[in-house]
Amino acid sequence: MNLRVDAVQTRGSRAATAASRGPWKPSRRAVLEFGAVAIAGLSLESVLRAEAREGPAWKRGPARSVILLFQFGGASHIDTFDPKPDAPLEVRGEFGSIPTRLPGVVICEHLPRLAAISDRYALLRSVHHNRSSHNPAAYYSLTGREPLSDRVTLNAAATDFPHPGAVADSLLESLGERTSVPRFVSLPTMIADGPFRTPGEFGGLLGKRYDPLFVTTDPNAPGFRVPELDLPSGLSMERVGDRRAILSRLDKLSLAAESADSRGMSQYQERAIEILTSRETRRAFAIDEEPDRVRERYGRTQYGQSCLLARRLVEAGVRFVTVYYSAGIGGWDTHKDNFRILRDSRLPQTDQAVSALLEDLAARSLLSETLVYWTGDFGRTPIVNRDAGRDHWPQCQTVLMAGGGVAGGRIHGASDSRGAYPERDPVLPDDVTATVYTALGFDPATEVRDQLGRPMPISKGTAVPGVLA
Repeated sequence: MNLRVDAVQTRGSRAATAASRGPWKPSRRAVLEFGAVAIAGLSLESVLRAEAREGPAWKRGPARSVILLFQFGGASHIDTFDPKPDAPLEVRGEFGSIPTRLPGVVICEHLPRLAAISDRYALLRSVHHNRSSHNPAAYYSLTGREPLSDRVTLNAAATDFPHPGAVADSLLESLGERTSVPRFVSLPTMIADGPFRTPGEFGGLLGKRYDPLFVTTDPNAPGFRVPELDLPSGLSMERVGDRRAILSRLDKLSLAAESADSRGMSQYQERAIEILTSRETRRAFAIDEEPDRVRERYGRTQYGQSCLLARRLVEAGVRFVTVYYSAGIGGWDTHKDNFRILRDSRLPQTDQAVSALLEDLAARSLLSETLVYWTGDFGRTPIVNRDAGRDHWPQCQTVLMAGGGVAGGRIHGASDSRGAYPERDPVLPDDVTATVYTALGFDPATEVRDQLGRPMPISKGTAVPGVLA
């Protein structure tokens, strides 16, 4: 969120305006939208005040923050958290299994650190859906909303159901929560299937205002910084501190500067400036302040340092952080050489980073109020293909959940002997996100409204029984 006259807008518009370099001016659409409100006899400020008064019913849940670890491409459940040691070789694959702290429960041999702390997390071994292409499947797993089609070319759109981080951002704002840090952050990359931007990463039908702050630089890189927080050359922090002067300049550029709607827009701009100039925000991203031993514990990889940065962000008060292990860093789409790829990078990085995250949160007394969940597009085929790989398999996958009220040491559901289908207690992505919302204190039946004012529940699922203590 560079402090340029063209970039001090609502926080959700950052991604859409990152490439813009001209002077800021309200879009034709924004003018029409604000004009429509004015015609109805209401100012934007009055609408916001009304929404705040009529905020959603909320009862503090065990989770204050959420960290979503999303494995884009689809991780094999059989080669991670649901091995089948007694199945034929073409099913069980090349990896062995090791015992965990839970009697009779085994996971992949290449996850020894996670095996040693299995009492800290729950495994949902019966998650399933019916979307076999990356973008539709990722959209479903991210949002808990079944897409209308299973097209490879499914692209992000303004009509998409929002990411749960965007939903939480919207609901918490409507409750009147003020914050000096962004509520919703995604890192270290956006995700896409080739040229098609994956839906479900954004604010969707809630509007660009609720897009996350995307951090798309490598936290493991020397001199890591967040360009969105940089000031343009020639602009000092002292000048930024005079927010009223900046807002006055913006108002003069607006064609509707004297209207009540413009004053409402200024509230959004002021919030954006508060976040930009916040000492808490800048400190949260200062990953180089971490001791070397901590950075080494997470692993000096993009994924490891992204997980460490996620911990710093929730510690600073960020409500929802998504860490994508994506195609940009290799991903999990292992149609070929599945076992070599997983053994050489995916599994050791996952074992090191996720175990470090859970242990670090616990050591800082943050795990009890931070829900962490590990999921992806789908599982992978029970049968190893001729290229020593596994293909897309939405019929069964495993989701790991920890902290934030999750009962550690639980195994919910089971897949059959080949890991092909749920055998007991099936779970849909709808139910996973319902569990997340419940942990945050929101009833899954809570309604949000799209930009046309149409109400819809935040989840059509129900919290998974027994997962939340």
